Amino acid sequence: MVTASIVNFLKQCDIFYQFTPTQLELVANICRETTYQKDDLIFKENSGSKELYVIVQGEVDIVVDPSLVGTVEGGVENRVIATMRRGQSFGEIALVDEGLRSASARAAQKDTRLLIISRDKLIMLCDTYPQLGYRLMYNLAADLAMKIRNTDLRIREQLLYRSQD
Repeated sequence: MVTASIVNFLKQCDIFYQFTPTQLELVANICRETTYQKDDLIFKENSGSKELYVIVQGEVDIVVDPSLVGTVEGGVENRVIATMRRGQSFGEIALVDEGLRSASARAAQKDTRLLIISRDKLIMLCDTYPQLGYRLMYNLAADLAMKIRNTDLRIREQLLYRSQD
């Protein structure tokens, strides 16, 4: 992808909402693109985290392994907790801290194209251009808040569903 087409793509992504053309170009210059095939592992739960991902094409499943939480009866398989689509980002917690991944990410379609943004390069941009950093962190907070609300809703639905059994 050429820088101009990356800029046009980034301006459609929520995480880069209200970025100026110059700010988008700065971000585009630190992106690298990678293509995954269906079922390819992008990253594994409990692995290190230093990158943010934005979906250019295809879908990505966010997957958790219930056995990592504790003993699970009956050999419960990995569970897809979300499917991310074009324009959505994932792995953003790596920008906030460098903790371990809370889930795995796996390509859900063939030819899934991702932009990968290094935490170190993005933090350097934020330090150099504080307005860009502020806008990015604001958008990240809004994105994470939405994901937390959706997760909370799913947990409530699970609890209500189970209590009716």
